[in-house]
Amino acid sequence: MSDTQFKNRSSEWIGDMTVWLRANAGDNSEQMTRLRRNLRRAREQELTQRQREMVALYYDRGMTMPQIAERLGVSRSTVSRTLRRARDRLYRFLRYTL
Repeated sequence: MSDTQFKNRSSEWIGDMTVWLRANAGDNSEQMTRLRRNLRRAREQELTQRQREMVALYYDRGMTMPQIAERLGVSRSTVSRTLRRARDRLYRFLRYTL
């Protein structure tokens, strides 16, 4: 089998698996609702005020790290570290709530 044939077949197989998985996946709307509710609660309870502010600017408003840094008068690395710590805190909280 040539390299091109192999790539085509593997692409077809991946596409077929994707269709099968979607068709056979269970309804996860209840889990998604719970995740959204818990994420809101985690953002309010688990994050510091500074982390909440940066998470809102980055994820909710779509600002870039340099834009946030300029707006808040901090360095880009401070924004990066703060967002990383916020994601870690949210992950630790949410990992046990599903």
